[in-house]
Amino acid sequence: MKRCILLFFIFICAFSQAQDISKQRQLEAKRTQQSPKIDGILDDECWNNVPIATDFIQIRPNPGKIETHDRRTEMKVLYDDVAIYVYARMYDHPDSVSHELVSRDNIGNADFISIIVDPFYDKMNGNGFFVTAAGVQFDAKYSQVGDEDANWNAVWESAVKIDDKGWTCEMKIPYSALRFSSKDVQNWGLNFSRRMQRKNLQTFWNFVDPKVNGFINQEGLWMGIKDVKPPLRLSFSPYISAYVNHYPVNLPGVKNTTARFNGGMDVKYGINNSFTLDMTLVPDFGQVQSDNRILNLTPFEVKFNENRQFFTEGTELFNKGDLFYSKRIGSIPSYYNYSGVGSSDKIVKDQTEAKVLNATKISGRTAKGLGIGIFNAITNSMETEVEDAQGNLRMVETQPLTNYNILVFDQSLKNNSSATFINTNVLRQGSAYDANVSALLFNLNNKGNKYFVNGGGKMSYLRGEESSTGYSYTLRFGKQSGNFTWSYNQVYADDKFDPSDMGFFTNNNFLDQRIGIGYNIYKPSKWYNQFESWLNLNYSRRAIPSAYQKIGTNAGYWVQFKNQWSAELDLSWDRESNDFYEARNGQLYRAPENYGISLYINPNRAKAYNFGGNVRYFEQHLFGGKQYNFYLFQNLRLNDKIAFGLDLNFNPNYDYVNWVTAQGDQAIFSKYDRRTVENSFDAKYTFTNLMGLTVVLRHYWSDRRNKEFYLLQPDGHLTDYQGPTLTGMDRNYNVFNIDLIYTWQFAPGSTLSVSYKDAAETYDTFYTQRYNKNLSGILNAPQNNSLSVKVLYYVDYLDLKKKRKKG
Repeated sequence: MKRCILLFFIFICAFSQAQDISKQRQLEAKRTQQSPKIDGILDDECWNNVPIATDFIQIRPNPGKIETHDRRTEMKVLYDDVAIYVYARMYDHPDSVSHELVSRDNIGNADFISIIVDPFYDKMNGNGFFVTAAGVQFDAKYSQVGDEDANWNAVWESAVKIDDKGWTCEMKIPYSALRFSSKDVQNWGLNFSRRMQRKNLQTFWNFVDPKVNGFINQEGLWMGIKDVKPPLRLSFSPYISAYVNHYPVNLPGVKNTTARFNGGMDVKYGINNSFTLDMTLVPDFGQVQSDNRILNLTPFEVKFNENRQFFTEGTELFNKGDLFYSKRIGSIPSYYNYSGVGSSDKIVKDQTEAKVLNATKISGRTAKGLGIGIFNAITNSMETEVEDAQGNLRMVETQPLTNYNILVFDQSLKNNSSATFINTNVLRQGSAYDANVSALLFNLNNKGNKYFVNGGGKMSYLRGEESSTGYSYTLRFGKQSGNFTWSYNQVYADDKFDPSDMGFFTNNNFLDQRIGIGYNIYKPSKWYNQFESWLNLNYSRRAIPSAYQKIGTNAGYWVQFKNQWSAELDLSWDRESNDFYEARNGQLYRAPENYGISLYINPNRAKAYNFGGNVRYFEQHLFGGKQYNFYLFQNLRLNDKIAFGLDLNFNPNYDYVNWVTAQGDQAIFSKYDRRTVENSFDAKYTFTNLMGLTVVLRHYWSDRRNKEFYLLQPDGHLTDYQGPTLTGMDRNYNVFNIDLIYTWQFAPGSTLSVSYKDAAETYDTFYTQRYNKNLSGILNAPQNNSLSVKVLYYVDYLDLKKKRKKG
């Protein structure tokens, strides 16, 4: 009887705990008259008698489990007229605290603590402030769909200490870093999160259920904030930079070594409580990391990552509908005009990036949930230097002065839903065509955020000598929360739809459909922490005229084991397809059936030395083409300051078939072998949490060695090529880059950076199959060397005003 009573009591306690974690937690707001000293030592009197947030709940590896007493977390929050202040005590064994030093906005192998606030309490938008046990800051903005914008930066203070109880942290987050209303009494959304790196354990104060879609919508509540007024948000970040560049052009009248000086300014201005203006005047992006260029044998453009902070920070509104590819602005324009370059002209220097003269963003959200975004950027014209047959040099304009614009209205609705209008517009000086794209989008969720339906319609309009109007739509619905999820997706674009002048878009004229299902297990078992599985069926048709394009399926499994290692297995199959793009002339190509299998292994990255990688295999059924991929990465952390990384990628192809050239209106294909080797090495030395040195070296080699040639027939099949001998069709492409940068944050928001870059590129017919010969060849090729120094100084108008008063 006693045993039954005990079991019943245990059951009731467990049930009560399960009920408790599902309830929204609340914390009473408390004002302070004396601000704490931000030194990581929790001995300020103002922290006494402040409500404590504790009993954090795991999201991983065991969702729903409350933290143990000896590893508990205690958080306190205060506010005054200028900032909010955070107190954090993380109990732990001091020798177990991970605290790798890395550069700002990185976590590395370190424990962290964070506060996430939603000042408008709309459960859709928030800001996160993270501090690692090494004192490194990381901040991010969160949107209504749970996306993390890690490129958002604010200026705030923090300090940490490691002691015999674990570690501590204090933060000061000024109101100038936030947007909030001017109501006399306010309630903010609030959550805290802690990570213990060695155990891959992460907890939240208010439980974030991994089975529920969304993150900000699972926040707690900070109640009763009184009489705080949004300050004037105005800051200036002027910069100066100097460059010395050397490239051995070795032509009369053309300097091998050049120098230039730049100056400009970034401005942030809070138009009101909700809206902010961001402006960059004559920006300098010369120190961003180089693009990882490749030998592209497909008919489509390669998409590169954006590394320029202005175009990545706070752009969640402008990225609605996938109409904005920021690399179009200055870096990878969609329009080039080489009509002024004659057939006998030799290109001496080809300018491939347009100078960004200025760019402006206005974004924010009203108290009624209307988000408004306005974006404008202007790029200068591009010119190419050419030499004619008589040796005369002249400049030819290849892109005119161009104006880029985006306008967004995004209305938040109930249940994390939204309705959006977005328009992108590209205006070019002179006779070049202009482009305009508009879209109406919607995203609807039910009350429990379990089911959804979203989509929208888009229209593109190109205005020039030959104007055209195109249309596209997307419809998607399904179940997005729970262990079992499913979705149906349909996307249509007619043969005139073209958003590529400001967006990234490979092709139009299709009707694609996809059915996807997934089953995930978040509760750990005896041998794994988490398990995910998925299955997708894809079917595509050409839209105009209607024709079958492709059908295929892919499935996968991912599991994280108890030792923090994880593995993923992917399987794919595509039946014979009608490819209308590979021939480059609109002709049909009957692409063969293919299938593939991939295995990925990822290690426990908390270990000082860790390694992982993947093995992939694909096969073209008809031609016997085989593609292998062997990838290995290694990371070595000597101590909390010094770390190295090495990535080795080997990708050989045998007997693969695709397009190689054209003879008039006839498409020529070839069977070829290809070998791709990509090796990269990175190292970092972090002096302090405000100063560090990083270096990245990358060598990429890829070739194409043709074996047999084929002629594409009208029915889409290939026959043996019987025409004139084809020469010069082999390819041998090498790229070598060095990016070395030293950064020092010498004052809040202010940085000194020194950058050295070395770049070389060769693109030849077949040279050699030996890797060492290719490496030696690219190292001996003409190198473009650049050394630059940039100083950016942050000035807050409120601080400047205080100094004037004291003076």
